[in-house]
Amino acid sequence: MKKQVDRGQREVEKWKKGNKVILSLKDLVFKERPVKKLTEKHVGPYVIEEIVSKNALKLRLLVSMRIHPVVSMSRVVKYKKLVKEQKVEELKPVKVDGVKE
Repeated sequence: MKKQVDRGQREVEKWKKGNKVILSLKDLVFKERPVKKLTEKHVGPYVIEEIVSKNALKLRLLVSMRIHPVVSMSRVVKYKKLVKEQKVEELKPVKVDGVKE
C-alpha cells in the first residue's frame, strides 16, 4: 500500500526557497470572471517564501489574489523561462483603493 502511495508523491528536494512556480487555478473561483472556460489555467510566476511541510509551500502572492498564501504542492508547477520567439503580455498594475500594486 505504501509503495503505491509513494509513487504519486513529489520530491521535496526540487523545491527550494526563492524558486519560481506557477499556480494552478483549477478549483479557484473569481467573481470577475463568472465563466470558467475563459479564465487562465495557470498564473504566475510567484516566488516560494518557505517550505511549510513536505506537501505545502508558502508563496509570495499579490494582495489582490485574496487567497491563502500556503498552497499544496499539487497546485504548483515549476516555472520555465520563455523562449526567445514567445510573445510576452505585460500586465498593467492594478489600483486598489488608490494604491498601485
